Amino acid sequence: MKKKLLSVVMTLALGTGMLAGCGEAISSSDTASTTAATTAATEAAAEDTTEAPAAATESTTEGATETAAVDDAISSAALKIAIVSSPSGVDDGSFNENNYNGILDFIAEAPNSTVTPVQETTGDVTACIQKVSDIVADYDVIVLCGYQFSAIGDIADANPDVDFILVDSTPTYADGSTKDGAFDNVYSMTFKEQESGFPAGIAAALATKSNKVAVVNGLAYPSNVNYQYGFMSGVYYANAEYGTSAEIVELPSYAGTDANNNNVGGNYIGSFNDEATGKTVGDNLIKEGVDVIFVAAGNSGNGVFTAAKEADGVYVIGCDVDQYDDGANGSSNIVLTSGLKIMDKNVKEQLEKIAEGTFKGEDALLGADTDSTGYVSEEGRCQLTADEISKIDEAFAKVKDGTVVPASFGGTTPDEFKASLQ
Repeated sequence: MKKKLLSVVMTLALGTGMLAGCGEAISSSDTASTTAATTAATEAAAEDTTEAPAAATESTTEGATETAAVDDAISSAALKIAIVSSPSGVDDGSFNENNYNGILDFIAEAPNSTVTPVQETTGDVTACIQKVSDIVADYDVIVLCGYQFSAIGDIADANPDVDFILVDSTPTYADGSTKDGAFDNVYSMTFKEQESGFPAGIAAALATKSNKVAVVNGLAYPSNVNYQYGFMSGVYYANAEYGTSAEIVELPSYAGTDANNNNVGGNYIGSFNDEATGKTVGDNLIKEGVDVIFVAAGNSGNGVFTAAKEADGVYVIGCDVDQYDDGANGSSNIVLTSGLKIMDKNVKEQLEKIAEGTFKGEDALLGADTDSTGYVSEEGRCQLTADEISKIDEAFAKVKDGTVVPASFGGTTPDEFKASLQ
């Protein structure tokens, strides 16, 4: 429709240009023919002008009709949705809850749809897949939170009428093998966590008073290593570009071992659900002089938050979602900012596509270019200065356009990234 309207506008522009050009070449002896030609051209232009609004109206009307049809499809949808999480539930204040909020946002537009939270409490991978198998016949859509649910390929193949939204992992079969191409009924979303860790690292380097910062993780799964490497890249970037001199502190006894059996250093609690060890790691880092800690450790991170609240002048940086409310500490707040992985928006978008009938299977890797990674800079939700936010935004814009590529699992190492800045 836009092309049709554009052709009318271009016709008018071309006609006007031709009139101006001809006018310069006409002699006084051709006045009568010139007048006739001008009159005819003017009338033709007038006819085109009257047609243009009609074409525009037609385009606008059709566009509005299409939009209304989509809105109707969503508002009238009656999807039965389950969200399965493990080991924590959808009220964890972090990863699972963000996914759940995406479903709730969809249901606000589609009130005939329902959601049922299903919690598998052990965290055992086999138990997680069994939980999905137990409920699959009862739902139209199942949202699966985390790497524990990656081996759903057999279930997806056996239930082609059920759509799956798999967050933070890509689907495999039970034996670990992958499908040749995407599953038709599985939309998996993984994220470039390093792009969220990057602004967290810059924030830490800019805000530290002791010049000692750290990142604490749960387990050295690729997503957590991405957060670690992104954070380290951000610190190195700030040191090189903004004149900071932050040191990244690591406790050797808590070094992580990644999926390829490589020692990645860092500070790994060894679990996403061990607050006691989280507090121990936090206390030990604070004893080393660390005053800004990026926490990417699930429920284990609550222990690090507690350690920071009991200390003096220590900030934490939240992860996955805006954790400012979790930082409340009497009349103060310990959260400097939060690194974001925008899951709720993407879950809602896929549910809308299911309702519209445009859903398709895909293994998507989401990042800054789709506004799926970032950090919190809103006033009242962070404690960064205007100058710090300006510097972080400047650097993050380079991540978004691909000029700066933070280190990541399977990509460059933090040391290689650091060397590239010299």
